[in-house]
Amino acid sequence: MTAANLEDRLYLDVPAGRVVIELRPDLAPAHVARIKELAREGFYDGIVFHRVIEGFMAQTGDPRGDGTGGSGQNLDAEFSREKHLRGTCSMARAASPNSADSQFFICFAPASFLDGQYTVWGQVVSGMEHIDAIKKGDQARNGSVSKPDAIVRMQVAADVKE
Repeated sequence: MTAANLEDRLYLDVPAGRVVIELRPDLAPAHVARIKELAREGFYDGIVFHRVIEGFMAQTGDPRGDGTGGSGQNLDAEFSREKHLRGTCSMARAASPNSADSQFFICFAPASFLDGQYTVWGQVVSGMEHIDAIKKGDQARNGSVSKPDAIVRMQVAADVKE
């Protein structure tokens, strides 16, 4: 891999192992830039997967751990025609299309009802089995997880000296 390629790749370490995410600056340049900035600050390290719905998605990126927090910087929507497939990484948001901040989710399965309404910024290219292993939430509580799994570390691959 060239240094340029590694700049568009994330290593998401979760309790079960390393997940490699290919970033999509061609779809969402501002979102990719912000996620890389937050990863480089260590923002995501230790943040829990607060909402995990079996067969749908695992959501993380809230420093409060309850779905109400963020980094404090909203991003304008960068919706695309990209499909929400297994392993798709997309931004969570409130009702406003321009309310995405630091929270994101990874799809366990295709979710076409999200297409065109959420900003897709990446795709898991290896380690999806580690996402599958994340502790699931309570269906009756909209996927809320008690004693949730956390991100061990999230890094831009270009920064990793292995």
